[in-house]
Amino acid sequence: MKDWTKEKAVDQVLDYIHNHLDAPLSLEQLASEAAYSPYHFSRLFKERTGLSPHYYIASLRLQHAKELLLTTNLTIRDIGMEIGQQSLGTFTTRFTERVGMTPAFFRRSEELTEQLIGRLQDAGEWKALLPVQPGGGVVEGSIQSAHPISGVILVGLFTKPIPEGLPAYGTLLASPGEFSFSGVEPGTYFLLATSVEWGTAAQSILVPHETLRCRSPYPIIISGRNRVPYQALSLHPPRIGEPPILISLPILMKKFLSEQLLRKI
Repeated sequence: MKDWTKEKAVDQVLDYIHNHLDAPLSLEQLASEAAYSPYHFSRLFKERTGLSPHYYIASLRLQHAKELLLTTNLTIRDIGMEIGQQSLGTFTTRFTERVGMTPAFFRRSEELTEQLIGRLQDAGEWKALLPVQPGGGVVEGSIQSAHPISGVILVGLFTKPIPEGLPAYGTLLASPGEFSFSGVEPGTYFLLATSVEWGTAAQSILVPHETLRCRSPYPIIISGRNRVPYQALSLHPPRIGEPPILISLPILMKKFLSEQLLRKI
């Protein structure tokens, strides 16, 4: 049973973080806002978001950096400093690792995004032919949605509970339905998915605030002995506490178009 008092306290801190993202945010300060000890607050925060307070804040700031790259003429160095990175090299490295491309390339990627979403839409009805990999684990499931979808659904197994960097395994669906990953190496994964509607502006794809999304409620553990439960997820509008989508979605589109076979249904 959920403890709504604790959940409300964490949600209040989440609101505080979003409203004070440009200010120093220490663990002690955030815990004080929730009226808990730092240790207790950290545990509650991770239960709510899947991330530590520090990692969650850093993720929001990187998302803000993505926005600044697309909407301002600030230099990359200044944008790094805007989110608290004093070193251009450190900012570039962290951005590249978590978004999947350098800040400079990301700034120039709107045209590429339009081309990729156009190629997917022109493909019409299609489905991915994922090769069956011998050995390893199998993760099967379905992505459904209570909201009508006219676009593409991106599905990935990530090694962290946040969509950043390239997924360990990923695919695209032309409509809600089933997916399967085989040959999954032993480890702990998090299933995350989002959708992109046809006609969505390139900036909204590159910094997806409003896209439908879903994630597995528990880690998916692949070992030599366990059977992974069927993953039935449903896309929904963004909810407070959900980590931002840091991975550049066009990278997943390009990877899919270049590596997967498309077959007319």
